[in-house]
Amino acid sequence: MKIGYARVSTDIQETDLQMDALKRAKCVRVYEEKASGAKADRPELMRLLDNARKGDVVVVWKLDRLARSLRQLIDTAVLLNERGVELLSLTENINTTTPTGKLTFHLFAALAEFERDILRQRVNAGLAAARRRGRVGGRPKALNESDMKKARALLRSGEYTRVQVAAELKVSRHTLWRAFLGETDH
Repeated sequence: MKIGYARVSTDIQETDLQMDALKRAKCVRVYEEKASGAKADRPELMRLLDNARKGDVVVVWKLDRLARSLRQLIDTAVLLNERGVELLSLTENINTTTPTGKLTFHLFAALAEFERDILRQRVNAGLAAARRRGRVGGRPKALNESDMKKARALLRSGEYTRVQVAAELKVSRHTLWRAFLGETDH
């Protein structure tokens, strides 16, 4: 079954052009919404994704109606593919029901993956350079060495449980437990 999806970004825009194209493409059902493509919350798209079944073809007038970024498009297409649902973009003539359409789409996916890998390399290089300068990223430890000494003393006294020690230090019992992982003298 062909399932259409039409979207415009603002309330003053109309989906008429898209709806006409989806009708010409013989879509049995069409999901229509007015929502920014940058928004993650697009209820009609979610409804479409929930209702699409193996063998269905999701039809869009243009790929940018389905997703605002290449990453979002790839994620949506992967989700559809995992469910056995194909994708057809009328304007770009990308049709994953054909070998050429699958190739075109996979080239887009490869470029997106390349872009992510380059970004990851840059981030890792920046973190390594910061570490060489003595900067350590991440969240500060909840318990410093003074807190750990106090915790050890309280636990050794036998008068406090770990839950009570955690409350005294104003941390969760899980934080205290993790701090003691690997230690044997508590």
